[in-house]
Amino acid sequence: MTIEKITELSGHSNPIYTLELSQKPGILFSGGNDKGLVEWSLKEFAFIKVMFPVNASIYAIHCPAGYPLQFAGLRSGQVLVFDFLQQKLIKGLNHHLKPVFDIKSVAGKKELLVASEDGTVSVWHLDTLELLHTVKVSHDTIRSIAVSPDEKQMALGCRDNSVSVFNLDDYTPITAMQGHTMAVFTTQYSPDGRYILSGARDAQLKVWDAQTFTLVKNVPAHLFAINHICYHPTRPIFATGSMDKTIKLWDAEDFRLIKTISREKGYPAHVLSINKLAWDGDRLLSAGDDKVIKVWGIF
Repeated sequence: MTIEKITELSGHSNPIYTLELSQKPGILFSGGNDKGLVEWSLKEFAFIKVMFPVNASIYAIHCPAGYPLQFAGLRSGQVLVFDFLQQKLIKGLNHHLKPVFDIKSVAGKKELLVASEDGTVSVWHLDTLELLHTVKVSHDTIRSIAVSPDEKQMALGCRDNSVSVFNLDDYTPITAMQGHTMAVFTTQYSPDGRYILSGARDAQLKVWDAQTFTLVKNVPAHLFAINHICYHPTRPIFATGSMDKTIKLWDAEDFRLIKTISREKGYPAHVLSINKLAWDGDRLLSAGDDKVIKVWGIF
């Protein structure tokens, strides 16, 4: 595997917390502790515009496939809804009073899932933008939502150190997987649906069987918190980004470390915490507290 830094996108004046590819190829969105949500061209590697202003940090951005909509989850608890056709904000989902940390959708049910510091996941209809359910998960923060490839389950990363799995048909709890010793920051299903991966503040990467919910493997992956796990869209690899300023690339079959992208390894890597990753084909995008988005070619 060869890794090269293609470029970096600068313009944010504060830490970047989230990245999301648009439904339209070649467009990236980013948000953080800044005054607005930013649109970038991945064809030109250039700033396009500030989409809309915000009055609180953006912790999550989600662009559901098949909808001309973008959702931005704020530290205030509000979720802003931007319509690409009308090119304007059309609604605020005003339900959570504490920060929103993750937003995902369940395409088959036309539902939007919003995770909050209040310990709940709110469920919204993507067509009407009406609140359908509130799922009580924990007494504490929910940091991440992962939806299984068959859309039957969701795995939630919780500040109470657990990975809570819920049935997406009726939003009933299935199990809570215990093993992390600190808050779980990121959860991800393997593309084949066999495994649930979790990364936590304890720097451990855990691999769970998605059917039996037993621990398959524990990997002491990083020195500090694992902030994000992100699978390559087609190749059997995934990446982890950490507070320890490194990106690591892993074999998705045997969970073996393939490469580390860090300053120590000679790469022009991030100098502060890496908060979010995204794959655009074979290009890996990374962003964090150093206010830049780096674009890596992974070949």
